[in-house]
Amino acid sequence: MDFTAARKVMVDSQVRVNDVTDRALQAALLAVPRERFLPADRAFSAYAEVEPEIAAGRRLMLARDLSKLLMAVGARDGERALSIAGPYAAATLAQMGLNVTAQESDAAVFEVVGPALADAGVAAVVAPLSVPTGEGYDVIVSEAAVPGRPEAWLQALSIGGRLAVVERTGPAGKAVLYVRGEQGVSRRELFDAAPPVLAELAPEPTFAL
Repeated sequence: MDFTAARKVMVDSQVRVNDVTDRALQAALLAVPRERFLPADRAFSAYAEVEPEIAAGRRLMLARDLSKLLMAVGARDGERALSIAGPYAAATLAQMGLNVTAQESDAAVFEVVGPALADAGVAAVVAPLSVPTGEGYDVIVSEAAVPGRPEAWLQALSIGGRLAVVERTGPAGKAVLYVRGEQGVSRRELFDAAPPVLAELAPEPTFAL
């Protein structure tokens, strides 16, 4: 399979046509080998409009949704970024010149994507996703959805920092952009999306008698 050609088709047919006009982002998506973020026997599905599994239930986000999230967050060269449950997003941000950390809760994911992250210069951290590693980030993104406002993630932002994530409590979710300011946090809804929800962030079920 010609992955270089498939990558160009992905950018042309799934990214540019969905109003993703940031040329630096387009160039990064053309440069990052998405197939390296899947096991070898699933690499063929890297550029299809599906969410293939990396490992341990973690999946690649649709290229359309991820590109729109990354454009909304307005990543800039030299910024610090944290990608939670999003190794491909981490490599894309690194390609754009950011200093990126990728955080996962299951080391099995890094067994698949570790070499690609190392080549991209991304630091890999295994830790619970409910608590971000470090603080003072300019950008935080996730390729998975969360069940509600991720307060701990927002606290890890610097003033002026941006968080782009999908919030989902049912069959459909909403991509949102948070911006942390001196006086609080603003929230703006972006587009509909439905990636898998991070199970470990789901609230514990309650029972009433």
